[in-house]
Amino acid sequence: MTVAVKPDRAALEHAFAFAQRQVRALIAEHPNLYPMYTQGGKWRHDGELWTNWCEGFLPGMMWIFHRRTGDPWWREQAERYTRPLEERQHDRNVHDLNFVLGSSFGRWYELTGEEHLRQVLINGGRTMALRFREPGRYLRSFVADESCFIDIMMNVGILYFAARESGDAELRRKVDAHCVTTRRYLVRGDGSTAHEGVFDLDTGEFVRQSTHQGYRGDSCWVRGLAWSLYGFGTAYSYTGDERFLHTAECNARCLLERLPEDGVTPYDFDAPDGQRPPDTSGSAIAVGGLQQLADLTPSPERAAEYRAAAYHLLNALCRPPYLASETPGWEGILREQVYHLRLGLGVGESCMFGDHFFVEALAKALDALDASPEPSSGASG
Repeated sequence: MTVAVKPDRAALEHAFAFAQRQVRALIAEHPNLYPMYTQGGKWRHDGELWTNWCEGFLPGMMWIFHRRTGDPWWREQAERYTRPLEERQHDRNVHDLNFVLGSSFGRWYELTGEEHLRQVLINGGRTMALRFREPGRYLRSFVADESCFIDIMMNVGILYFAARESGDAELRRKVDAHCVTTRRYLVRGDGSTAHEGVFDLDTGEFVRQSTHQGYRGDSCWVRGLAWSLYGFGTAYSYTGDERFLHTAECNARCLLERLPEDGVTPYDFDAPDGQRPPDTSGSAIAVGGLQQLADLTPSPERAAEYRAAAYHLLNALCRPPYLASETPGWEGILREQVYHLRLGLGVGESCMFGDHFFVEALAKALDALDASPEPSSGASG
């Protein structure tokens, strides 16, 4: 794979400024709306949601904009859009409380250290832990007791936070067990991932790999692979467990070996031609996972490889047709995302999760350039 050695700073700054304009317009045109995906490039519509998991991403972007720019207006908006999510700390209907609360209250807490915000996050982690199934040792997905999703790896952070901050050893036991179970049954030997694992409810025995989002139960749905890459890196950052670092690096190797040359991931690596549209949300999430992994790996060579690959993916997303900057009337930030291909939801559209992780990756890349200012280039090597 050919990768960009350095980020294109001008392109990153242009994309970050465009993202702010798009979110400002969303606030002005659709006040108090927490959208999930666009239809025809428009946020407001009556399309199906499938599940209720994206509300934290819009205020999450606002917190990122405030931290990066210092603009008090962004903090005002971030607080306004975060406060209504507080009741979700008790939400037992979804497995995505880190997405909802970590993206919003987590960033607010990082900024201020306020005790009330810390308690919201601890309560959210305790609520997540109620999903734990002792037979099988996993956190169940929202669809069924016997179901475990790879997506849940991106939500273990709120359990680790809650366990650390509260000193609750039982919380820590459960989240560690979930990560080990996911590693064993949903991550394959080549680093690819299954979307879902199905377990016997009585014995906890693993039954099969399955999928709701991917092409087949044995295929590699790329957004799920990116969730795993990022999530196992997060698990390692809390625990220092080398197994979790190894899993994240295996996920990264799988991604980089199969990544198209242009750096834009398909929705599933194993889907046949004509049935695997691009999914820029997979690329955006993978950038964040690679950025994190570059900071975690003890190998300078692998760290350099992960950073270069992250820049390669990010530079691809910073230009049309993927960046919507040249599409009049388009309300999202990143085009060509896929929410749910099987249900026909958000296909070739903007999705709030992809936009959020794209903005997060842009901010991380710009922060890194600020810390080590060097001439940047979009050249490849």
